[in-house]
Amino acid sequence: MRSTDAPRTRRENKAWSARSIGSRWQHRFFYALIRFAGRRAAYVMVDFIALYYVLFRPSVRVRSLPYLSRRFPGRTALLRLWDGYRITVEIGRVLVDRAAMGILGPGQLTVRYGKREELLERVREGRGLILVTAHAGCWQFAMESLRLLDTPTSLLLHREDGDVDLHIFEHRGDEAAFRIIDPAGPFGGALEMLQVLKHGEVLCIMADRAMGGDRSTVVVEFLGGRVRVPVSPYQLASATGAPVVVIFPYKSGPGNYSLQVAKVLRVQGGLGRTPEAYRPYAEEFIRALEGFVEERPYQFFNFFDMWNLEPMR
Repeated sequence: MRSTDAPRTRRENKAWSARSIGSRWQHRFFYALIRFAGRRAAYVMVDFIALYYVLFRPSVRVRSLPYLSRRFPGRTALLRLWDGYRITVEIGRVLVDRAAMGILGPGQLTVRYGKREELLERVREGRGLILVTAHAGCWQFAMESLRLLDTPTSLLLHREDGDVDLHIFEHRGDEAAFRIIDPAGPFGGALEMLQVLKHGEVLCIMADRAMGGDRSTVVVEFLGGRVRVPVSPYQLASATGAPVVVIFPYKSGPGNYSLQVAKVLRVQGGLGRTPEAYRPYAEEFIRALEGFVEERPYQFFNFFDMWNLEPMR
């Protein structure tokens, strides 16, 4: 899918933020609504709030515009508003589902686990397993479902100070299904990630957004424009021999989520540190992501102008 309809003026490249746009009291309101009225009542509230955001909060609407203008080129202004509303509703309902699983228990939702045996076979190889995914669907449901592998799992995740959006395990008050490795830590968490793979464990990395500068990224084409993506998952695979599996968790129906195993990558060993050596693997990931957004356009939640290639700060 290609597009030349995206905004042509280069925007100022501000650092992206993983922090929720909702305030603490708004989150607490939704958590209470879910607890006392249920998930469907929270859905109704999400629908109204999404409409308010799209109509009266341009700063929120603009966040999804770079992606939507490329995924749906040539849209009228009215259809563009509709696209913005749909994607806002989708992420709102995903966040409600995530909170409901923690507050009301796993019986509220069904997570379907596709190709479990294939993943188990990759784990049994004993070199660790690298799962690469994107800001699509609900990655937390994917992490919860990985309990079935009965193998310790780590996630490369940066959580900003002051973020009030609670994870599933924080609602439940128990231990997370995964260990968090912070890419803002020493050496970007590289030593910790190598240890995970050395012990034959599972490592999950978001591969559609880079942190920490341009030195470990390559530029590839996505939806008709050039984007910068990290190559660290493929560098780790080359150094350790771990297979790379591309997965996308997504909402497959009311109260249902599925885990799509999109592709298995075998990275050649000994490729070194030069990012360009890993371009073919980054491109395979992006092609798989294009296939995902072709089928589920309103479940890609990377609210950031990926196509603005000003150097990162």
